[in-house]
Amino acid sequence: MLKKYDVEPQAYRDAMAHFAGAVHVVTTDGKAGRRGATVIAACSVSDTPPMILVCLNRENPNNDLFIKNGNFALNTLAAHHQELAAAFSGITRLPTEERFALGEWETIASGAPTLTDALAVFDCELIDTKDLATHRVLFGKVTGLRVSNNFKPLIYHDRGYHVLGR
Repeated sequence: MLKKYDVEPQAYRDAMAHFAGAVHVVTTDGKAGRRGATVIAACSVSDTPPMILVCLNRENPNNDLFIKNGNFALNTLAAHHQELAAAFSGITRLPTEERFALGEWETIASGAPTLTDALAVFDCELIDTKDLATHRVLFGKVTGLRVSNNFKPLIYHDRGYHVLGR
């Protein structure tokens, strides 16, 4: 039962649809297997040492691979990555191999797949996690970077992908 001032989940989701965010694919690979997921909930934690955080739905057992592998790469997507973003979000129901076949990948430092034509890549060693409600926050120490200034960023807003112009 909701209290007088509690926010209903659907009302919260509808309000969050007005939140514009950069689109990323977070990836991992290692002994536990390869995994990727489209995320918007990611941000910088510190620049000394460089650290980022990523929020993943912990109710999806496939996301346990990030912890088991101990690494992840945050790949910031550009305008031309809309198909890739949709595939890694799960709405296309493509198997993992077919999702990864939509891009060109390499590794930098951690062993996690990094998208060669991403706007930015933050390759990370997983250093901590925090479970809260439906999500798990991954904290990563950045061990490798790659940046491209040649693309416009892909943004998610109002339940759809948009291109941020420059």
